[in-house]
Amino acid sequence: MATQAHEMRLEPAARTRARVTAAEDQRLPGFLLFLLAAQFMTVIMLAASIVPGYDYAAAAISDLGVLPESALLFNVSLLAVGALTLVGGYLFYRSHGRMWLLALYVLAGIGAAGAGAIPLGTSDLHSIFALVAFLFFNLLAIGTGVVLAGPMRWVSYVAGLVGMVFVVLMVIGDSGNTAAFGAIGHGGTERMIVYPVMLWMLALGGYLMAAPAEAPAD
Repeated sequence: MATQAHEMRLEPAARTRARVTAAEDQRLPGFLLFLLAAQFMTVIMLAASIVPGYDYAAAAISDLGVLPESALLFNVSLLAVGALTLVGGYLFYRSHGRMWLLALYVLAGIGAAGAGAIPLGTSDLHSIFALVAFLFFNLLAIGTGVVLAGPMRWVSYVAGLVGMVFVVLMVIGDSGNTAAFGAIGHGGTERMIVYPVMLWMLALGGYLMAAPAEAPAD
């Protein structure tokens, strides 16, 4: 009887430790995903600011990877986006366990890293990697919404869907129908693919880092 009572007293503590572990498992990927978006948004703002005459509407984001004033800064940042997406996505997978969602993070990370490693104009592969990144970052936002709860779920869906709409418009525009870009041009269309999902990722990082945890009972 004494042994049974002792085991019963241990069960709540074990459950609490499990909750703490689950929360900690989300905090590290949350930090990495927050860092990913924060550094990339900061870098593309700084890079565009140091290039004389950079045209936000007409120029592609990837132009920052070939212009001499910004090439190194931008390409290193894009490689970091790829690495942080892969690592953060894997660590996040450890808490949700969905292999299909991990695959979205992996493909997005490969797309970003490839676009950074092969700058615009050096090979047709750059455009392929960039399209993969555009597509799968927005798909992973939608997919991540499936494993979230409350308002963050709907923020995920909206951010991803907005990005996907502009992916379609970019493909139409780059295929020759430039009217699809509208007043914001090619550069603005690309930013509407990238900015919503990066802002969402900042929010996701904060959401995961704020996962509640209780101190383990003695």
